[in-house]
Order: sequence, then structure tokens, then C-alpha cells
Amino acid sequence: MELRKGLEDIAIKETSITFIDGELGRLYYRGYSIFDLASFSNFEEVAYLIWYGKLPTRHELEDFKSRLAEERGVSEDITSFVVRTSKQGNPMDILRTAVSMLGLEDRQEGDFIGKAIRITAKIPTIISLIQRSRNNQEFLEPDLSLSHAENFLYMINGTKPNAQDSRVLDVALMLHMDHEMNASTMACLVVASTLSDIYSSVVAGISALKGPLHGGANSEALKQFMEIGSPDNVEKYVMGKLSSGQRLMGFGHRIYKSMDPRAKILKEYATRMAKNEEINRLIEIAMKVEEVGIKVLGRRGIYPNVDFYSGLVFYSLGFEQDLFPTIFASARVIGWTAHIDEYLKDNKLIRPKAIYVGDLGKRYVPIDER
Repeated sequence: MELRKGLEDIAIKETSITFIDGELGRLYYRGYSIFDLASFSNFEEVAYLIWYGKLPTRHELEDFKSRLAEERGVSEDITSFVVRTSKQGNPMDILRTAVSMLGLEDRQEGDFIGKAIRITAKIPTIISLIQRSRNNQEFLEPDLSLSHAENFLYMINGTKPNAQDSRVLDVALMLHMDHEMNASTMACLVVASTLSDIYSSVVAGISALKGPLHGGANSEALKQFMEIGSPDNVEKYVMGKLSSGQRLMGFGHRIYKSMDPRAKILKEYATRMAKNEEINRLIEIAMKVEEVGIKVLGRRGIYPNVDFYSGLVFYSLGFEQDLFPTIFASARVIGWTAHIDEYLKDNKLIRPKAIYVGDLGKRYVPIDER
């Protein structure tokens, strides 16, 4: 057997959901370019596209928006749990457990996409509960008249967002919805292939996304910009990191050998988020890090990925840093569930092999002789 660490370049299924051209830096959902979707579409429409395989009609979209909005509320049990744990718990741990609780509360059979809609609609409510309760702020009930992104920002910040902020979050969530067979999607499929339930599979995805090499990288990238402090410090910081063999957070991707198209789009939106002196300085630092980093790493095919600018965007919108992976999860749950649904149509239990390198035929030694 050939050993392929990390399952690199090993395909486990066929898909019609997402296509990535890593050499040219292109990304497509159901055949539509991410650049077109980011320019012309919105969260609800792209979620419908990924789940149902086609763009909705106006009537289908309005019905879908209503279904999402109506599912935003969470039970008293989940509210109480989040409030009780918000000040000391890791947000991804809280979210993971809250999704498990959603599974305990769901007694309905079938309707896989209905359950996916339910989870997707409730995750922003759970996230807003975490941020507001740990800051001793009153929890706001979801506003069903607002779009998904507008309501998310409203529940976080306590005020109705302006059109620009809503659009920025709309696009950021679209960009995070799916990315083919990444670590968290694979984790979901391993669980789903055993014919476990959708909630257990999504919990596995959240658990994988928690890791700093996956969903936690956006927070680490922002910490990096804050640590640098000033654009004048960028070159020394970057060169010092690289010369000592450390990673430049937000740079590099297993698939992309050119700049991640999601990073290109988020960079454009980040420059529109200039709200105060701190945000302006962080944006300037990020752009300088990109410039210096590409000079050194670009020749090796290492460029900024989606995490490089996404943390900066989320921070500008009012989200606290350790919540960034949960925002990632709030969008990626759409891709996770779409891939689960697709895989189960031709399911095969995922059971890879390992190459044994230990000894054989050892003599058992009684405990008193060891």
C-alpha cells in the first residue's frame, strides 16, 4: 500500500457541489464562479443553490427565506446552557454542545434538508447568545423581518446594521459555505457514513473546525496583525518569523498555488470597512504583510488564504476574536450538510487502512518477571 499522509490527493467521492482550480485560483459552487456569486447573489440564494443544486425562482427564494427565519429561535434549555457557560467556555465547545442539544430536542424523522435549515438558522442565535451573555448584555430575540446576515449583526451588536455591513457579512458567509473535501467536511462524512444522524455529523465538523490549522486560523491571523502593531514593523516581523521557520498565519493552502480567490474578495471588502483608527491601522498592516509575504513565499506558491482577511472583516463587524471559528461554522454547515446528503445517496462506510510498522510474535512476559 502507498502511504499518503493527510490523505493528500486521495478522492473519496464524486461531487457536483464545489470545484476548486488551485493552480489558477478559481472556486465554483454548482458551476457558478465565486466572483459572480459574491458580486450578484446573497446568503439565502447561495445556500439554496448548494442544497438544492439550482438557483431558486423568486417564489422559491421567498419561501426559503421564511423557512430560515422561522427556525432562528432556540429553546430555554439551550439559552440557559449558553448563558451558564459563556464566560468560561471556549465558544466552539459551547456551539458543539448546543448543536448536540438541538439533536436531543429534534424528535422528527426524515426531511434531511429541513434539519440542515434548522441547524443553520439557529447557529447565529447561539453565537449571539455567547457574545452578549458573557458581556452582561441583554439577549435580543431574532428579528424575522431581517435577512440572515442583517439579523446576525442585529443580535450581536444590538442595533439594526447599515447596508454596507450587512452586505460584507453576507459575502463573507457565502465565501465560507463550502470548500470541497476539507478536514471538517471529511469529519462529517466519516460520521455520516456510519448512518449516524445529521446532528452528530455536524458536531464532528465543528470539532474539526475548532483546530488552529483549520477554522482557528482567522483568529490567529488577526492576532498577528495586532502583535505587529504598526506598518513600520511589518518587514522585520515577517522576515523574523520566516527565518526562524515559523508560519506566517493566513498564508498557504493545501490546494491553492496562487492567491485564494476568497482572499481576493475579502481584501476588497476589508478596505471598505475603515471605521476607526484601529481598524484602519490593522488593514494597513495586513496589506503590508501580504506584500512582504508574497515577495518571499510567492515563488513557492504560498499566498494569502481566506483566513488572512476574514478575521479582520469579522472584527470590524463587531464579533469578538474567539468567536471567529463559530462564524466560520455558521456558514460551513451548509457545505457540510450538502456533502453529507450527496454522500449518503451512494453511501459506503469510510474505513481506511494503516500500514503496520511494529514488531510481531513477541513473547508474553508475566507481570512479576517484567
